[in-house]
Amino acid sequence: MLKKLTAVLLLATAFSVPGVAYAKDATLAIRMTGYQGPPAYLAVYLTKPDGSYDSTLWVAGTQSKYYRHLRGWIQGVSGSGERLDGITGASVGSGRTMEVGITIADALIDAGYTIHVDSAVEHGAENQDDVVLPLTSANSGTVVSGSGYISAMAVTF
Repeated sequence: MLKKLTAVLLLATAFSVPGVAYAKDATLAIRMTGYQGPPAYLAVYLTKPDGSYDSTLWVAGTQSKYYRHLRGWIQGVSGSGERLDGITGASVGSGRTMEVGITIADALIDAGYTIHVDSAVEHGAENQDDVVLPLTSANSGTVVSGSGYISAMAVTF
């Protein structure tokens, strides 16, 4: 009986291992511009090759009442049922740098996915696509400029 059980477990393992998704640990670094006002809310998310929302990588700012100002991200995440537990942190102030660890599935790199960052400040501007960066091996470590509250961003994996 033990031999049969062992054989079944080995066979099941052999069939399941190829389906395991591999992922890269990555570092997301964002430097904010100098601006007047409270700390900014940021949403860092992925879109699929067709431009539709895929998933959230990180949200800076914990008060959900301000998420509606992160328009590109909130349109995608609304109704998705995605849980934000564990991928949120404090908002980021003027001139500050935020650095967080994220995980990116290997299959998404060089597959047409894009990283987007929306930014907003209470009583300030809302910047959909403050930063947009295609998720490619060539872009790992590349510093890109933002168009709103973000001065620069880099993702290294």
